[in-house]
Amino acid sequence: MLKGLYTAYTGMLHEQNRMDVLTNNLANADTIGYKKEGATAQSFDTVLVSKIKDDSEVASLARRIGKANPGVKIGEGYTDFSQGAFQVTNNLLDFGLSGDGFFTIEYTNKQGETSTLYTRDGNFAITTDGYLVTQDGDYVLSDKGRIKLDPNKEITVSPDGTISQDEKAVDKIKITDFEDYNYLEHFGENYYYPVDGATTKDAPRTQINQGYLEVSNVSIVSEMVQMIAVSRQYEANQKMIQTIDSSLEIAVNQLGKV
Repeated sequence: MLKGLYTAYTGMLHEQNRMDVLTNNLANADTIGYKKEGATAQSFDTVLVSKIKDDSEVASLARRIGKANPGVKIGEGYTDFSQGAFQVTNNLLDFGLSGDGFFTIEYTNKQGETSTLYTRDGNFAITTDGYLVTQDGDYVLSDKGRIKLDPNKEITVSPDGTISQDEKAVDKIKITDFEDYNYLEHFGENYYYPVDGATTKDAPRTQINQGYLEVSNVSIVSEMVQMIAVSRQYEANQKMIQTIDSSLEIAVNQLGKV
């Protein structure tokens, strides 16, 4: 019976984790270039038994396997990198990627440290001194480095990323792809950074569409349906705990008197 309490408890933790992921997706449904996230779980027949606090948790002590109880265990999160729909803006500084890969961005943090991040958000701007930047002021990169343009001239970008002004090629937007997206970690709303093991590659088939933006691939209807299902499953686990608690109360207060 006590194992049933633990099973229901871990089920509630899992559904709470799923709800956190779903609400984050809904909050970013209008974020340009956002890729929805998901949550996985490991069931009893996969992990057999799991401890409430295992060796992998900070400041926890190792406990014998006899202390473990069956239940669901929160698995790894994942990101769905499928293509989002295009939104027509007719803005010459808006770019949507068709295919794999990411725009390459020089990111500067509050401490002034720079690093290279990647994004699908092509909502760019030009500074007064002519640099192509994101809406947060981070520099868009080419193979040569920062992209410098004439802010007083109209720009044209071909599908391969070549930037032209006065019908002359000025620079080329760098598109970076990766062998395995599992080595990418989310940073902020729509930035990604590579972790150890990430391998970059070219994206020759990816096209840049000027005057378009790729919206998030979050389906609001689908996320809402999943939220309802999560709520119902959470309530089912909650009722299970209440039922077991009532049974324990009877066992302690009534059966013990016999």
